[in-house]
Amino acid sequence: MKIVIKIGSNILTSEHGGLDMERIGVLADEISSVKDAGNEVAVVSSGAVAAGMKKLDLKEKPRDIVLKQAAAAVGQSTLMWAYEKSFNAHDQKVAQILLTRDDFSDRKRYINSRNTLITLLSFGIIPIINENDTVASDEIRFGDNDHLASLVSSLIEAERLIILSDVDGLFSDDPRKDPDARLIEVVDVITPELERKAGGSGTMVGTGGMYSKVLAAKRAVNNGIAVNIINGRKAGTLHSLLQGHHRGTEFKTMKTRMSSKKGWIAYGTRAKGSLTIDDGAVRALVQGGKSLLPSGIVALSGRFESGDAVYCNDFSGKRIAKGLVNYASSEVEKIRGKRTSEIEEILGYRYTDEVIHRDNLVLL
Repeated sequence: MKIVIKIGSNILTSEHGGLDMERIGVLADEISSVKDAGNEVAVVSSGAVAAGMKKLDLKEKPRDIVLKQAAAAVGQSTLMWAYEKSFNAHDQKVAQILLTRDDFSDRKRYINSRNTLITLLSFGIIPIINENDTVASDEIRFGDNDHLASLVSSLIEAERLIILSDVDGLFSDDPRKDPDARLIEVVDVITPELERKAGGSGTMVGTGGMYSKVLAAKRAVNNGIAVNIINGRKAGTLHSLLQGHHRGTEFKTMKTRMSSKKGWIAYGTRAKGSLTIDDGAVRALVQGGKSLLPSGIVALSGRFESGDAVYCNDFSGKRIAKGLVNYASSEVEKIRGKRTSEIEEILGYRYTDEVIHRDNLVLL
């Protein structure tokens, strides 16, 4: 089984700042036992900025992007040294992988990243994956490592994503404020109400709260990946979960998994615009599994080129699908609402009949 384990900064850091080497040692022990049981394991780990804060004697998380990048650069080597030392005690080899959003948006880089990770796993190596904070700008950031973990899970076609939190799982309310808050053990469907319950911010050193974890779970389960949120501060919880005992909150997966390409379209690409489509086109996409033709397009927004990803929205603005367009926005503006037989007459050429072919389209 391929398993992705996401470890947040609040799990790895001590109350006095810097990395908690004892906790990292415990995690390395548990993850090593998971791998020794015959699983392939990739770790998505925060902690570089937190480690750098300690080295730079910063008392609070940097808000300035340049200072944050500097802290990440200083702390990344410390983080990897901690993992190297801890896993070496169990004869496990690790590798460092730093990614940005563009590594997922660009198809060639996406495939290269996938091939590298799959090769490392085939050699029995545990990839330690983090966002490349030293170069990431707002335009190419993931936002938090929960999002990155869900993308990595899809990238390597993992069967399970395990998110280590500083609480036991998803609760009906914030357990740190409400002593009567109830642990939600199983989630069959992630509803808007559930997302609202998970609202909240992260810790001083972390970037994501429970809300980001629920959104990550939503992306993963929609791609056929089971998700667990468990307490990463309690020793033995990870090992117990993978022995078949119920721990934390489990998000039930959908029965079918998208193909690797459609998973990339749905979760890896960044939409450059949107198309408003009429009711007939909505029915054709949703019920008929058809391609999107120019006749069904009412309006468009954004600037995009052929091959870019765009959303398909109904009249109310609800996102129906996401796909790769065969025509640029300037071309779609000219042919929207027209029959396919008119494309060549209007543009002077015709690439295809479809604005988005069904093989390049994913229903949302």
